[in-house]
Amino acid sequence: MNDEKSWYTSKTVIGAVIAILSLIAGAFGYDVDAAGQEQITVAVLGIAGAGMAIYGRVKAVKKITK
Repeated sequence: MNDEKSWYTSKTVIGAVIAILSLIAGAFGYDVDAAGQEQITVAVLGIAGAGMAIYGRVKAVKKITK
């Protein structure tokens, strides 16, 4: 396995995060069905994408120009 990818693009990591969030929601009395899991997936991916965009800009060494 020579290909590399970021942790947040891993389907295993995304699945684990969804499972953990579902367990936490269940512990607080929420019933998470398939539609709810889809919403959690979209939220997790959106947060991860925004976080990586900010991280990338902060770590960038070149200025943005027109």
